Amino acid sequence: MTETPITIADLSRAEKARLVMDFFHRTLVHYGLWFTEVRHQMGMEKALEALSTASEKGLGIQLKRLGKIFGFDLTDGIPSPLLALDDSALDGLLDAVSANWLANDGVWFQAVEFTAGMNDAKRCNDSCWAHFSPVEAWSIRRFLNLAPDCGLEGLKQALNFRLYGKINTQSFVDEGPDRFVFRMDRCRVQTARKRKGLDDYPCKSAGLVEYAYFARAVDPRIQTECIGCPPDPHPEDWFCAWRFILT
Repeated sequence: MTETPITIADLSRAEKARLVMDFFHRTLVHYGLWFTEVRHQMGMEKALEALSTASEKGLGIQLKRLGKIFGFDLTDGIPSPLLALDDSALDGLLDAVSANWLANDGVWFQAVEFTAGMNDAKRCNDSCWAHFSPVEAWSIRRFLNLAPDCGLEGLKQALNFRLYGKINTQSFVDEGPDRFVFRMDRCRVQTARKRKGLDDYPCKSAGLVEYAYFARAVDPRIQTECIGCPPDPHPEDWFCAWRFILT
């Protein structure tokens, strides 16, 4: 005899709560797959246009619906609990969100590394940066309202607003009106490895993609040179350094 299939109504409160989290996770994955497929079918420019429309409209719909459940209002599209946080709490939240992003990046890397090996993990990682860097640059340009020809000063601002910028320590050294050096003085990943007595993670192959694609997406006139990045030797006061040149 066939048993009656279980339904959501049969779940306990804890099981329903876990299912809520799973629903959120599926939504995030589906959102990313939509962007990936539009980019594949129509190209990055069209994908970013669609992302702009979908993100603005979709986020408003979702927050309004969740607000009814959790009892919060929106002010200019921002949930009232976020606006109620003081500066210290907001800074802590930004740190936590940025650290979670980095943790997710590491989790994905290890998920591939432990099943397929380091070479495949690095290959996937480098390709991921080729797609993510332009999207992050696009997102920051929209947030800061940077012009397409914002130049080196625009790039400096954009680098400060990267997810990395909130959890790492970085600095700028001007070399003239048409170039500057960006240094990653304290890298969360490399510092943790150093604390454990491990060698630097050899991230140069990813960095060559990450920084060049990011800078070009901020202003297509900007070219990128690598001064040093692991496994390259580097001084104690920075882990990697990059020169950006306005052509």
